[in-house]
Amino acid sequence: MKFEGTDDYVATGDLTMAVNAAVTLERPLLVKGEPGTGKTELARQVAKSLGLRMIEWNVKSTTRAQQGLYEYDAVSRLRDSQLGDERVNDVSNYIRKGKLWQAFEADEKVVLLIDEVDKADIEFPNDLLQELDRMEFHVYETGETIAARQRPIVIITSNNEKELPDAFLRRCFFHYIRFPEPETLRKIVEVHHPGIKDALLTTALTQFYELRDQPGLKKKPSTSEVLDWLKLLLAEDLTAEDLKRDGANALPKLHGALLKNEQDVHLFERLAFMARCQGR
Repeated sequence: MKFEGTDDYVATGDLTMAVNAAVTLERPLLVKGEPGTGKTELARQVAKSLGLRMIEWNVKSTTRAQQGLYEYDAVSRLRDSQLGDERVNDVSNYIRKGKLWQAFEADEKVVLLIDEVDKADIEFPNDLLQELDRMEFHVYETGETIAARQRPIVIITSNNEKELPDAFLRRCFFHYIRFPEPETLRKIVEVHHPGIKDALLTTALTQFYELRDQPGLKKKPSTSEVLDWLKLLLAEDLTAEDLKRDGANALPKLHGALLKNEQDVHLFERLAFMARCQGR
């Protein structure tokens, strides 16, 4: 069972090595990187490449670790008991299985994605340590132990918004997805926009990297944003010549796909203003 990337996902050598190392070690793969660099998509493509089903757990700020195991609906059971419903005699009727339970009870190996783990409370990763280590957990309401029939491939993503506990990090194989170099980004673009004209792509990527490298930028545009931008350029049938800028406008065409806050837009407007003043 070896991941080598897919036709729809350009994986660098160090990324494929990280995935395969985590699979071999049977450790969760913790993937960090800028938003939009393909962390979530990696899990989907690993599942596709290996022919496995994927179970996705999207973590929110209110998510608790217990929800990944199961939730006991005591309120519904109380209501049913008051109505004389016979279902109350079996507590399992009020147990809602979480994503980890679903992954553990699968007859076949699956890919379990725990997406954006750093969104939750700082105790969230620690609360999953034992379950991810032992691949089992206890259901107190029924007295049963749920153990993984097939150890899932666990991929955990983080946007680096907060530090994760050391005890959690020790149990993971870690990989940081660096922002792609121009040649790698070209390959990614070719996957999503095959046949794009070389002159247009070269001009667009030159402007894109210049924009990303601008000092003072609050939010640098990501891979997903440059793909959206190129989609718009193609839809508008723009050419490399159309993308040329003069001193009066430092912003690229259709910049709303790349710059996502007014502070960054104002930064480029100020640069254009300074360039005009110097040109007088």
